[in-house]
Amino acid sequence: MPDAHRASRPSSGRDRDLRRFLTDSTPVLSGGRAILLQIADPVVAAGVRRHSDFARRPQQRLAHTLMYVYAVVIGTPRDAATATGFVNRAHAPVTGADDVDRQLWVAATLFDSALWAHEAFGAPVPPDLAQRVLDAYAPLGVALRVPAERWPSSVADFERYWTRTLADLRVTDDARGVVRDLLHPRFAPLWVRAAMPLVRVVTVGMLPDAMRAQYGFAWGPREQRRYRRATAAIRRVRSLVPGWVLRLPGPLLLRAMHRTAARHRAVR
Repeated sequence: MPDAHRASRPSSGRDRDLRRFLTDSTPVLSGGRAILLQIADPVVAAGVRRHSDFARRPQQRLAHTLMYVYAVVIGTPRDAATATGFVNRAHAPVTGADDVDRQLWVAATLFDSALWAHEAFGAPVPPDLAQRVLDAYAPLGVALRVPAERWPSSVADFERYWTRTLADLRVTDDARGVVRDLLHPRFAPLWVRAAMPLVRVVTVGMLPDAMRAQYGFAWGPREQRRYRRATAAIRRVRSLVPGWVLRLPGPLLLRAMHRTAARHRAVR
């Protein structure tokens, strides 16, 4: 099983390509998609609905998810251990949270959504790079006690797993309740609410057709035009943003995680 920390540190031209992919914040744009796919598993949806403060802080789960991804995939071993500790403590009271199949699915949505984000807002991901990203994302599940051999060894294996699992998912009322809190936040900061029309269009547009239908989202010609305009606009803006800005969210989230960890140690 490839080690994420070694895989993401460049020692050749190809490794630099991987490093740029892993540190680029473009997958942030697909964070909502990943969450909607995760909670399409009824067990995950029930846990999130009963144990997360989505109604008042819908952006928190996204921030924590991204923090975990950055810590495990591009952070130091200490970063990965800190992030995994936070997740394990959060999962402790949640029934089914440590189920291997659920953890594998959650990690799989992060990999698939990262590729989708680059395809939609950047450039197509070459097959050889997609394979290296798949290897680098393996520790996301392994850190949460998914056996290493359960992570797909090739992109083709991943696609077979993805298709099979997606067909078995079922959107429940718990999931729909979480989606209402996520996409129509009543108590979120003003800047979050101002961004929600764009977030809703992008999130719904990136879902698989069958999943979009299960959630009951309207998706006709008007919505498709809005999605195409939104993705085109984001793509243009992204092409103008300096690379260092695209890489900024990772270090900021890791710094926030370190501050949170220090506060937890201080109150013990």
